[in-house]
Amino acid sequence: MLVTIEGIDGAGKSTLAKGLAAALRAEGVDVELLREPGGVELSERVRALVKDPALTVDPRAEALLYAAARAQLVAERVRPLLDAGRWVLLDRFVDSSLAYQGAGRGLGVGAVRAINDFGTGGLAPARTLLLRIDPAAGRARAEGRGEATDRLEAEGEEFFATIARSYDEMAAAEPERFRVLDATLEPERLVGEALGALADLRSM
Repeated sequence: MLVTIEGIDGAGKSTLAKGLAAALRAEGVDVELLREPGGVELSERVRALVKDPALTVDPRAEALLYAAARAQLVAERVRPLLDAGRWVLLDRFVDSSLAYQGAGRGLGVGAVRAINDFGTGGLAPARTLLLRIDPAAGRARAEGRGEATDRLEAEGEEFFATIARSYDEMAAAEPERFRVLDATLEPERLVGEALGALADLRSM
């Protein structure tokens, strides 16, 4: 079972991913937590490139780099884990590229979807948890981490507002796959909401 967590920067995806993975394991689910871009050596190297604020990266090159990192992660880790009957919890997946590069960079969701379908062999999540937060609040959270701002986080408010709208549109278009969660909830309560959003999958 492939479950993905999506949302704009500062929504709390990584925090939820760690908490949810622990909660699922406590219930006896054999789950592997991976992040994007990254998870395997090649993809981690690509991650360093696309996030480097010192680099100028053309939007099309950016989209292709993310797709390449994703292709390697799927081939090296995700597919083998799924084939072995395990759950995979992914902190970001294809929807991130659709929102960030397709909508945010203006490349077109259809074009970005096509290169990712090629890269992943058409792999799709059984469920996607979308953390919804106001872009300004997400930005404040991200800045409050005390970490250096990466290349994407340095973008302006309109960029993230466009991404948030794109996520909402995707969720509305695929209500059977998406579950929208309130990212402002306390972490423990949010994990509980996430478990509830996966209840039907866990009973399969």
